[in-house]
Amino acid sequence: MFIPLYDTNRLRHIRLQYVTISLIVVNALVYLATTLGGENFTNAAVLGLGFIPSVVHDKVELSPEFVVIPESLSYLTYSFLHADIFHLGGNMLFLWVFGDNVEDALGHIRYLIFYLACAAAGAFVQGLVGWDSQVPLIGASGAIAGMVAAYLILYPRVKVWVLAFARIPLRIPAFIPLILWILFQIVMFAAGGEDQISWACHIGGIVAGAVLVLVLRSRGVPLLAGADGEPDVQQAPVPTEPGPAPETSAPPTPQWGRGAASRQD
Repeated sequence: MFIPLYDTNRLRHIRLQYVTISLIVVNALVYLATTLGGENFTNAAVLGLGFIPSVVHDKVELSPEFVVIPESLSYLTYSFLHADIFHLGGNMLFLWVFGDNVEDALGHIRYLIFYLACAAAGAFVQGLVGWDSQVPLIGASGAIAGMVAAYLILYPRVKVWVLAFARIPLRIPAFIPLILWILFQIVMFAAGGEDQISWACHIGGIVAGAVLVLVLRSRGVPLLAGADGEPDVQQAPVPTEPGPAPETSAPPTPQWGRGAASRQD
């Protein structure tokens, strides 16, 4: 639908979004490690670190050679695995464009908690929808969906550059592409979209992000910021002391009947 490129929203509370940068680096390193290890290593990583609902719910027992972590940790570890470079690149682009300002609004520690909680919420909803599923869930999409919801609530009117339909560059308020993106996830989830994408995970991340940003944002950070990322502030007129009325002179006598005052735009 659209590809985010850049926003015009500067940082106000932190100097550097080092948690966002670290998450991108970790995701990239995990992808490289699992890819360079070969197909067998990749499959083992997906089974051992991916979120498999039937395994987590004790419906199916994972083969011992694939058990590398406690099952409950897969609510988080799945989000650092990606199927291919396009899967990774798309998620990390969203994280790069929108993550820095969410980190700025929440603070570094709360932002990391927010990110992981949205990832866990995505896996949780996927587990509810596919309770007995044996298909591993991987990817940071649940966390990214929470990021999108948080950015929409914090900075709906900040201008962002996007590629509409992957080819048309537009500079538009953030609420336009973000609302469309969220509506698309809801429609696809309700319609039972393609099986390779976990729309339920996206929905879980969206709901978690919308709720958590209200709880975790730093004190003084406004919601629904204006077009430049600042809150809209209506300044009351400054009262002045009444003074003597200025002296006025009588207007000149109109000539030719056309001396009526006119309004200048």
